[in-house]
Amino acid sequence: MRACHDCSEGGLSVALAEMCLAGRLGVEVELALIPGVDRIARDDEVLYSESLCRFVVEVRPEDAPAFEAALAAVPHARIGRVVASGRLRVHGRRGQDVLSAPVADLETAWRGPDFTPSPPPERREESDSPFSGTTKPPIVGEGGQRVRLKRRKRSRVGARRVLVLHANGTNRDREAALAVELAGAQAEIVHVNQLLARERRLRNYHMLVVPGGFSYGDDLGAGTLWALDLHHRLGDDVARFVASGRPVLGICNGFQALVKAGLLPGSEWRPGHERSVTLAPNALAHFECRWVYLKPNPHSPCLFTAGLEDLIYCPVAHGEGRFATSDDETLAALAADGLAALTYVDADGRPAGYPANPTGSAGGIAGLCNPAGNVLGLMPHPEDHIFPWHHPRWQRGEVGMIGLRLFANGVRYA
Repeated sequence: MRACHDCSEGGLSVALAEMCLAGRLGVEVELALIPGVDRIARDDEVLYSESLCRFVVEVRPEDAPAFEAALAAVPHARIGRVVASGRLRVHGRRGQDVLSAPVADLETAWRGPDFTPSPPPERREESDSPFSGTTKPPIVGEGGQRVRLKRRKRSRVGARRVLVLHANGTNRDREAALAVELAGAQAEIVHVNQLLARERRLRNYHMLVVPGGFSYGDDLGAGTLWALDLHHRLGDDVARFVASGRPVLGICNGFQALVKAGLLPGSEWRPGHERSVTLAPNALAHFECRWVYLKPNPHSPCLFTAGLEDLIYCPVAHGEGRFATSDDETLAALAADGLAALTYVDADGRPAGYPANPTGSAGGIAGLCNPAGNVLGLMPHPEDHIFPWHHPRWQRGEVGMIGLRLFANGVRYA
């Protein structure tokens, strides 16, 4: 299989469209070839009926016989082919076009009216595949040069120790730990109960990462119960850790916890304005899952973004990530002090509305730091773009803007 997509949301037509978007290639499909189509009255029912147990699968032509043999006992059919025309075309059972649209128009409809398609990249040769002739794919640097990152040995003397905090419901700790290790430090995933029981001591670590997920099921609001752990049960230890200048990184649910625990923007910022910022439900009141561009603020004191000039490209995945302030004065003060460390922008680095700013965050703020610059929280997931092949269009030759740089800066400072 080269690709596979379920038909559970939007049916066959949406599955085909989203597969076209992923590779910016077209497809031609014949509805008459679909198994069981003779029992369905209309072409639109074939196109848009949803089910969890049907899949659109793409295989190489030379692999089709073996694939069909493997599925001999399962209803299936070859219904079309991938084409380089850049158009999604579906022929009805009588041979007429029932759906025909340029992939570029589909992408604009999916991403929003403000989307500007980037020019197609130069294609790599087949021999330049990320997995050809090597068992360990190389990492491509920001300039496209090939380098190889080696995980440093956990036991080496002087390794920076990074605590990746875990709570019931957290599900992004392993990805965060991998990013930390690729950045050159020793990561340890520690459950919050281990800190409470004094089985681990926060002071013995050089950096703290509060990863994403749904801590405690978000039963009282996103990050609220985790914030109580950080503020009331571990408050003194965390306060000393932050005051010592050691780096703290909160991602998605971790960002929510840092804000609600008062660690961002920090108790020392604008005294008397407790809870002057929060993370609220997205402006469109639904879950957002899409890749976004983040622009580092060159005037921010944030150590994680220090020296970063290129954009960062990584996904968001949350329903409650809209950054909001108590008033316009607070928003202006955050900007003046450089605490908006990362902002949502379009592919050209310009401020933009939805979907470039998928949550509707005030000021386009995606990441916030404290005045000292050693605590950063952000809603997007930089740990989901730490290898070049994490890029959604890696197979089309697009690389760069990886999120690993944030972790590397944190480890370097630690």
